Amino acid sequence: MKIPMQITLRNVDQSEALETHIREKAKKLESFFEHIVSCRVVVDMPHNHKHQGRAFNIRIDIGVPGREIVVNRDRHEDVYVALRDAFDATRRQLDDYVQRMRGDIKHHQAEFIGEVVRLFPDDGCGFILRADGDELYFHRDNVVSPTFNQLNVGDEVKFIEELAAEGMQAKRVSIGRHHVPH
Repeated sequence: MKIPMQITLRNVDQSEALETHIREKAKKLESFFEHIVSCRVVVDMPHNHKHQGRAFNIRIDIGVPGREIVVNRDRHEDVYVALRDAFDATRRQLDDYVQRMRGDIKHHQAEFIGEVVRLFPDDGCGFILRADGDELYFHRDNVVSPTFNQLNVGDEVKFIEELAAEGMQAKRVSIGRHHVPH
């Protein structure tokens, strides 16, 4: 491991196996993002009332260029499960950090307004007429609200378009009065 690593065990018996496990988890983070500057892991078992049982708290601080990623996960009775959950959360935050660094931005799909022009209840599908005069196929599984069986010819629907094997199709179909954002 190239990054400076600090492991602190509070109210927990010293364990080479536990420390090795933590180092392996941190090494996986480093293989995901090689510019980690520092890594501090604190495993703590606060004193609890005797009826609450023993639960571990995990805190992970990862130093990355221009930022510190901090994860606190607490109250799990198995230290290895607590570590797994904490490192999974750290990985998700690290992934978000990497995406922001790269300039990756989530693009929301454009929503369209159309009219149901044909329904085939036995086949569980139908067609929506777009404003430009084109028709799009949709399947009952792509109707969000209400159900497919509650749709009627002439209903105004909002939907997104996705490319399928047969061409563009309507997905996330919902009924009601909608206004297309400009």
